[in-house]
Amino acid sequence: MNKLPARAETEKIARLLDRDPGEFAFLAELPADDVRRLRELTVAALFDNAPDMLDRIARATKLVPAGVAAAISQKALGPRLAAAVAGRLEPSRAADIIDKLPVAFTAESCAHLDPRRIPSIVAGLDEGLLVRVSVALAERGDHLTMGRFVAHLPDSVLDRVLPQVSDEVVLRTGYALDSPQHLPHIVELMGDDRLERVVASAADGLWPEALAIASSVTGEQRIRIATLAAHRPPDQLDSLVRTVADQDLWEALLPLVAVLPDEDRRTVAALPALSDAEVLTGLVPAVVATGLWAQFLPLFDLLPEDSRKTVADAAGTLPDADLDALAREVDKRDLWELVLPLVELMDDPAKERILTLPAFQDRAGQP
Repeated sequence: MNKLPARAETEKIARLLDRDPGEFAFLAELPADDVRRLRELTVAALFDNAPDMLDRIARATKLVPAGVAAAISQKALGPRLAAAVAGRLEPSRAADIIDKLPVAFTAESCAHLDPRRIPSIVAGLDEGLLVRVSVALAERGDHLTMGRFVAHLPDSVLDRVLPQVSDEVVLRTGYALDSPQHLPHIVELMGDDRLERVVASAADGLWPEALAIASSVTGEQRIRIATLAAHRPPDQLDSLVRTVADQDLWEALLPLVAVLPDEDRRTVAALPALSDAEVLTGLVPAVVATGLWAQFLPLFDLLPEDSRKTVADAAGTLPDADLDALAREVDKRDLWELVLPLVELMDDPAKERILTLPAFQDRAGQP
């Protein structure tokens, strides 16, 4: 299970409830789809039972010009209440009022808007205003709110916004995107040069965000991101592996390593982090938990001899059930050629345990 989408969803729930994300850290261990559904239920609970007062205010705004309603929003309501009222208005009316508000006030209000109302309101706003509000959100560092809006912005707006925001903003917003299925299109809009700069910026403490984006794309885009990361200076690439080890994000990294050309995979295998016994010992249970043996074994084959021995020793201490699951996965994917060197490096008691496992016995009985 890739933990990063669930982590992002947990941060969004914390924002909705105006609480510290640490209070909900336990949610990040759950399947992302379940946490996403919880976020949707949270949105419904927060916005569907709004006080009748909001409807009365919304009706009152229809009686005055949009400019007057905008002035009332600023002076009497404030960003939070103004956003709540906007969620009760017809989208066209909300757009008319927003058009009269200062960009800074609108950007602050966006954080409090019912997320389900965003598509219809965005559709009624001038593209120039959408650009200005998007840039203002970036300047505020409000990536979670940007993540709600980006998927609903037309390409013509994104083409104008992307050059005006930093690479860090692109990474943080991509990680927080409410609709990750739109990431491949956004990556395409960025172009190769910008994508290279964005990946390079991940070395400044943003590797998890980059991994989240890479996990949401496939095919040539995933290979491109993986290759760009592999071509970073060795110290930066080593920091990626150590970040993954510290945060137990192997399920996000190993599929990327698996798509690398052999030369780049050798570069990864030679990193100091992958000669660190503590890192390697933690890697084995992660591979067991995620079932990513097919992605890991080609990397194992390229590790230095001492590192391979450390991995083999750690694998040899796994419970029988985990070893049997390994053997069955290897058999299913026909990875025996890759796993046998791992078994050969184990001590004799571990080898004996493996050879008596049901999966090995089953294979031995095959013609």
